[in-house]
Amino acid sequence: MLAPSRILRTTPARAGGGRDRDDLVDQAEDMIAEGSRSFATASRLFPEAVREQCWLLYAWCRRCDDLADDQELGGALGPEEGADRRIRSIRLLTERAFEGLPTADPAFDAIGLLAREVGITPDMTDDVIQGFELDADGWRPRTEADLARYCYHVAGAVGVMMAIVMGVSKDDSDTLDRACDLGFAFQLANIARDLKEDDAADRCYLPVEWMVEQDIEPGQLLKPHHRQELAELAKRLIDRMDQHLAMARLGAAKLPFRSRWAVLAAARIYGAIGHKVVARGIHAWDSRTTIPGFEKLRHVAAAWWEALRNKPDPVETPPEWNRGDILIDVRMRGPIPDPPMEPLPEEEPSDRYD
Repeated sequence: MLAPSRILRTTPARAGGGRDRDDLVDQAEDMIAEGSRSFATASRLFPEAVREQCWLLYAWCRRCDDLADDQELGGALGPEEGADRRIRSIRLLTERAFEGLPTADPAFDAIGLLAREVGITPDMTDDVIQGFELDADGWRPRTEADLARYCYHVAGAVGVMMAIVMGVSKDDSDTLDRACDLGFAFQLANIARDLKEDDAADRCYLPVEWMVEQDIEPGQLLKPHHRQELAELAKRLIDRMDQHLAMARLGAAKLPFRSRWAVLAAARIYGAIGHKVVARGIHAWDSRTTIPGFEKLRHVAAAWWEALRNKPDPVETPPEWNRGDILIDVRMRGPIPDPPMEPLPEEEPSDRYD
């Protein structure tokens, strides 16, 4: 017989959905070790408590990215069909995690646990989820402002949450802005490095106006005759990366030594990726640009001295876009509609297309 409704019990709300904290941390550590060697290296420099919370945050971000793109730990992208449904699942699971209810997914239980421990808010996670929505909609940036907003959603907002994990107050807007700058820098390096992979997935994060300036025809971005223009656009991205990294160093100066060391190590490693893309020029996309282990160790050692000295250089040219301007734009405009893409005039075929 069915039990009378008066004796049914609701699911109790508990941090992490009731999962054992050590189990969640262990699974998160496995995810970051396999999903991002650069972040895994830098995270080892944090104090133990911050390191574990960093892994919990990474696990949620990685799992959301995998669900949105129907992939596994950043592997090959799955079919686009069903993307809207997958985004809805991300939202529902994240909401359930914040309520302290079990989600049947340790990565989402991890963000629920982290929210209880450090005060991550639904608004913070929602900013990140909006980035997944843009990709699911096939959105592409038309202007530099659009590129900045995309970078905020997919990386800058994560940087803000990382700052909260490191103990930065939600009222310390300046330091949170600098954490956002670090996320910007990472994403700009990623975009420059992954132009080939993104093109294969029919994605492009270079502003349309940049490609119009370079006379790059729609669908021709990775063609051999445009490699020089592509290298110039990559340098443009990395120049902006350097501006954001310089600002991020100002914020890192306010962090405790271990956290400062970890942040500066990550900044050096991702900065090295960006500059290696530029140095490879037209060959940057013949193979994936990586930083070998011994170079990462060298950057970690250099970051130790930089963190100990703790005298960041003054910023001569601050980046054009900052967290404050973007947040105003995000709150005022809401989701960005996909702009109409006007095709460029067709050129006569030539042997440059070979």
